[in-house]
Amino acid sequence: MTRSRGRAPRAASATIAALIGLATVFGGVTPAHADAVRDAEYWLSDYGIRDAWNTTRGAGVTIAVIDTGISSGPAEFNGAVAAGYDASGVGSPDGRTPLGQKDEKEHGSWVGSLAAGRGAGGDNGVLGAAPDATLLSVSVGFRTSGSTVPFEDQIASGIRWAVDNGADVINMSLTTNTLDWPESWDDAFKYAFEHNVVVVAAAGNRGSGTEEVGAPATIPGVLVVGGVKRDKTASFDASSQGITISVAAPSEELVGVSPDGSYVGWSGTSGASPIVAGIVALVKAKYPDLDAGAVIDRVVKTATPAPGQGAAIPSPIYGYGLVDARAAVTADVPAFSGAGPAEQLQEWITVHRRASATSVPVPTDTSTPKPLPPADAAARPNPFLPTTETLLYVSIPLAVLLGTGTLVMLGAIGVTRHFRRAAHRE
Repeated sequence: MTRSRGRAPRAASATIAALIGLATVFGGVTPAHADAVRDAEYWLSDYGIRDAWNTTRGAGVTIAVIDTGISSGPAEFNGAVAAGYDASGVGSPDGRTPLGQKDEKEHGSWVGSLAAGRGAGGDNGVLGAAPDATLLSVSVGFRTSGSTVPFEDQIASGIRWAVDNGADVINMSLTTNTLDWPESWDDAFKYAFEHNVVVVAAAGNRGSGTEEVGAPATIPGVLVVGGVKRDKTASFDASSQGITISVAAPSEELVGVSPDGSYVGWSGTSGASPIVAGIVALVKAKYPDLDAGAVIDRVVKTATPAPGQGAAIPSPIYGYGLVDARAAVTADVPAFSGAGPAEQLQEWITVHRRASATSVPVPTDTSTPKPLPPADAAARPNPFLPTTETLLYVSIPLAVLLGTGTLVMLGAIGVTRHFRRAAHRE
């Protein structure tokens, strides 16, 4: 039997939310009898992930999960988490103590298992999209964590720690529910991009109150993931929409492992994002010399159109289409020559932060302007006297016309009299 957890709570203040979505616990399923869990991972086959494993399973690549913390309990994380860090000030230094209450506390483990879970032995347990990749656990505190560190500072600190500790990919299954982001994030994200780290972010969930994507999914250079249902059509509740969406991935009927080792069925782009982060890890493992821009380009260019997507590419629902792990790893893709994430973000900073970053004085004329001189009453025209224009264009032509008419009339009178006299004489 299952029980519903209902809609997950907002994860922080009015502007900060974890993308938890909807969750249902698989009651009675334990790691020792979890083959049903493995069978539930339909995306491993439907999105080419199993096929991609014939080439690589992500070994040598590190994925940092900035979330509520990846638990040290489940078998899926044995040997998978190399290190961790707590940015909240209320967790354990290694970032492995889940923070928050209820779904918040479990969220980081759910996300980590979909990115690089290693299963529970044999065919049991959750396998992530890159099961041989290494995880870094960065714990941040949301509303119920008790953290007094500003959330924006936690994120900036977590990104820098992840980069400095070898992250190749950073997954962020969270949103601020606003298009804007603090200036401190400019430097943090640029720092990651300049180190060729691919940042993957969830688009958000309409069902949790996020109608359109919010930061970090609005930051230029971020690989943004929208969500689809099992039939690969857009998910209304478990995905927001926006022009920054890059690709779409499964966001409904997902499964993850909780801190206590139990398995949970859940929905949301919080799950779609780590699936794509795992696929990014597969690409990086196959093509270690590619920079972040080229890796993202390969994932985007090998995406396949969603059913009914139409010609609108990218679309605000599917981005460039459904992610395809097999194609991303094996397809021939032209060399990338566009602007990379660091360049994209720097261009945005140059354009949009310029006004606040540099205060340029606007030149002003401090002299007193002279008023126009008042009209001279003596120079005003008398409406009863002719002007040059009226003489030239009215009076003279009228006089000529009247004179000519008079002459014609006089001539006619003279001729008439002449004929009358002649007739009288006859």
